[in-house]
Amino acid sequence: PLEVCEQRDVKGLYAKARSGQIPDFTGIHSPYEPPLHAELVLETHRINIDQCIREILDTVLPLIRTVSP
Repeated sequence: PLEVCEQRDVKGLYAKARSGQIPDFTGIHSPYEPPLHAELVLETHRINIDQCIREILDTVLPLIRTVSP
């Protein structure tokens, strides 16, 4: 969610976008358009880093194994 992105924004880019210093900033002036058919969605505001890593590995490793000789 946008609120989480703004809370995590250590560079202050969202604040700069809201003040007009950065035009066409995604989520502020330009809409965020999520992928229609994402292969993986990590809800980092709901799950911790270890769970995210596990989901990534569970998704990617089978793909790597089918490609490797």
